[in-house]
Amino acid sequence: MKSKAPLAMMEQIVMLLVFALAAALCLQAFVKSDQMSKRSEARDHAAVLCQNVAETIQHDGDIEAALTRLHGEVYAEDDGVYRSFYDGDWNYVRSIPGCGTGAPETVYRLEVWPVDSGVVGLGRARVEAVSIEDNTSVFSLEITWQEEVSARG
Repeated sequence: MKSKAPLAMMEQIVMLLVFALAAALCLQAFVKSDQMSKRSEARDHAAVLCQNVAETIQHDGDIEAALTRLHGEVYAEDDGVYRSFYDGDWNYVRSIPGCGTGAPETVYRLEVWPVDSGVVGLGRARVEAVSIEDNTSVFSLEITWQEEVSARG
């Protein structure tokens, strides 16, 4: 009579491989869900930040004044885009990246572009939160507001 031990051993090895494959698939699903959760959390923070900046701009009627009110400073580049920088917890970073000030690592950048509305007395801008790591937009919106127009005499 032949022993059934090798057959039982093969059966156990196949079962072990099936369980290992199932565990790998579950682990992959957990990693993917964690990435989706982090992306969703970042988008939610970006939406709140962009909305806060947009409402402040609409209230003040001026981009520079609104950003100065929110951050105590304003940083505009030669291309006319206003930029603010934030760390991984969406806290404002008071320095420009790459300046060697030893400030926390910036992860996100808020950009405000003035846009010509084509209508006198109507201001328009685009507010966008960008991930610095891969330079992708996390959230953006366009806003308009009524500007003061001086009366002609």
